[in-house]
Amino acid sequence: MPLAAYFNEIRKEVDNKLDHLVPKIETPPSRLHEAMRYSLFAGGKRLRPILAVASCEAVGGKRSTVTPFAAALEMIHTYTLIHDDLPALDNDDIRRGHPTSHVKFGESTAILAGDALLTLAFEILTGRRLFSETPSETLLDVAAMTAASIGSTGTIGGQVVDLEMEGAEPDIAVLEYIHTHKTGKLILASVHGGAALAGAEPDQLEALSEYGRNIGLAFQVVDDILDVEGDEKSLGKKAGADLAKSKVTYPSLMGVEDSRKLAARLIDRAIASLEILGADAVRLADLAKYVIARTF
Repeated sequence: MPLAAYFNEIRKEVDNKLDHLVPKIETPPSRLHEAMRYSLFAGGKRLRPILAVASCEAVGGKRSTVTPFAAALEMIHTYTLIHDDLPALDNDDIRRGHPTSHVKFGESTAILAGDALLTLAFEILTGRRLFSETPSETLLDVAAMTAASIGSTGTIGGQVVDLEMEGAEPDIAVLEYIHTHKTGKLILASVHGGAALAGAEPDQLEALSEYGRNIGLAFQVVDDILDVEGDEKSLGKKAGADLAKSKVTYPSLMGVEDSRKLAARLIDRAIASLEILGADAVRLADLAKYVIARTF
């Protein structure tokens, strides 16, 4: 199956699961549920769910075992985007080619929609109903790792440092901290969690964690490059936003070409880490190549 078809197949399954799990707009309070669904179904790449499914399948797991986790990941990711776009943070008015949540629904509803998506994700991850074949201890470990990936030492911590560094003296070590925490930790949790729910062995989890760390940083390096070279139509958001806000980025520190070389090295390391999994990891290798080649 071509990679694009594989992507679309998983996206459809995850979107069906999201549609089933998130309350319909008609369910009170309807405006809150409309805001939640508006951002969830605005056309995202679903990269984190796809990584979770591909990791599950790479260790011999069934896709159905991990689909609820994949849906929860997209809820969490969407929550981070809603809050990231707020006036108090990045103050963006376009996301995925549409008005951001606070522009469409108002700031208070946007905040609460993000909070509700995050809460619903952990309601799913800590319940047995959708994970009846998963050992309770494994499910608890995956939920705990996912929570840690977005907390003060994960996404939120990276966001805080990102804000603190606006207009500050560039520092490569701080930049790596921002990217590995703000973006990389949840990508790592997606890969690790998908494999763990499938019953991966310790050596497989170690290899996939190395893959997740490298692909997570590479994704953000490419994101920095696209902010310089991309266009608003392709990106679905304003290009050049990082420069306008005096954010520290890899192109601003290393230049575009050296940033591209760094991303390529990270992808090479990610693919090399999959050797232990053999041919079963071909989709993960394809996903790594997609990250370096993407244009949005």
